[in-house]
Amino acid sequence: MSTHPEGHTDHISTQFNVELEDVKNNMLEMGGVVEKQITDAMHCLIKLDSGLANDVITQENVIDSMETSIDAECSLILARRQPAASDLRLVLAIIKTIRDLERMGDESAKIASMSIKLSEGEGFTHGLNEFGHLGTKVVKMVSSALNSFARYDSEEALKVVEDDLAVDSEYRTAMRSMVTYMMEDPRLISKVLNLLWALRALERIGDHAKNIAEHVIYVVEGMDVRHQGS
Repeated sequence: MSTHPEGHTDHISTQFNVELEDVKNNMLEMGGVVEKQITDAMHCLIKLDSGLANDVITQENVIDSMETSIDAECSLILARRQPAASDLRLVLAIIKTIRDLERMGDESAKIASMSIKLSEGEGFTHGLNEFGHLGTKVVKMVSSALNSFARYDSEEALKVVEDDLAVDSEYRTAMRSMVTYMMEDPRLISKVLNLLWALRALERIGDHAKNIAEHVIYVVEGMDVRHQGS
């Protein structure tokens, strides 16, 4: 498959091509940082590792800095190059994607904060399997969304959009399990509530991965698929 959307290679200015590729690569680099942060957030909660959780929270500053830098690059391209057609779609999609990535970072930090609370006092194991299963699906969505952007693969992006339905379904099932835990043992309520917030953060990360996949479809197909179907 081509590494460019249709029309992206036909530029008078080779330098413009370079600028577009550079900003896209910087966005993908940010995506890699965020993907690792999400994975670390999952692990620190499952293992109740407060040291790793603090690392995840600290990483949020790095992600915020990357978003600011890439956003500035995109603003310069828009001002100096005034791109049109597929090039304009690409720059706009990158701007939207880095916002989704930054919010994924925020949600990862929330998971890390919940893991610190869960690690306090007696060990807590209720619902960790449900969290792990949901997290595995969400991380796969994030990875596939970024890969689809790297390759301009609208078919893989569409699969990510479809996968979000399964994540939402598993999230609702996990929520019902958490309510059952609290009803069976009210002493667990505060701990389970922390896990509920962590599950909610995972579900939101899945939503942002879906958003990125929709941005890819917009770049490649020139079609806005938000709010369609589901």
